[in-house]
Amino acid sequence: MAKTANAKKGEAAAKTKEKKLPQKKVRVRNQVKKGPHGGTLVVLVDDTAHVGRQGEIVEVKAGYARNYLIPYGKAVIPTAENLRTLDQYKIKVEKAREAKIADLKVLAEQLTRLPAVTIEANATEEDHLYGSIGPIEVSKALKGKNLKVEPEMVKLESPIKQANTLTEVPLSLGYGIEAKIQVLVVALQGKK
Repeated sequence: MAKTANAKKGEAAAKTKEKKLPQKKVRVRNQVKKGPHGGTLVVLVDDTAHVGRQGEIVEVKAGYARNYLIPYGKAVIPTAENLRTLDQYKIKVEKAREAKIADLKVLAEQLTRLPAVTIEANATEEDHLYGSIGPIEVSKALKGKNLKVEPEMVKLESPIKQANTLTEVPLSLGYGIEAKIQVLVVALQGKK
C-alpha cells in the first residue's frame, strides 16, 4: 500500500511538472535603423526643407527624428509595412506634386503680369516710414488681390523703410519656381 501511495504521489508530481506555465509575453519593439553615419533612417512623409523630398529614405540625427519629424507626422520609421504603403502611394504623390507645380507656375505667371502692388503706410514729411514694410505686409497686399502668397515666400533682403519708392521684390513660390513683383509704397495722407 505504501508503494502505491508513493507511486500516486510521484505521478501527481510528474503531472504538475508537465503542466506548462504561462509564458511571459515578450514585447517586440520596432528598432530604429541606423544609417552609415550613425544617424536614424526615416522615410519622409512630407517635403522637408534641407532634409529631403517626400518618399525618400534619409538619415537624420536621432533627436531630430525622435522629437520633431516622427511626432509631427513628417516622417515614419522605415518598416516593411511603411515601405509597402509608400510604394503604393508614390504614384499619387507624384501626380499631386505635378498638379501643385502647375498651380505654382500659373501663380508665377499671374504675378509677373501684375502691375506694381501699392501699399499705403504712415510716413513723415520726408517720406520716411514710421514702421517698415516686410514680407507680411507684401503677402497681405497680394492676398487682397486673390493671389495666395504666404509671407515665407516673400524674399526681401531688408524691409522697405522709404515711402514713394518702387521696389522689386523676389518671390520663391516653392519647387524652384521664382517670380518678381514691383511694390510701390505710398505715404498716407494725414489730417492736420
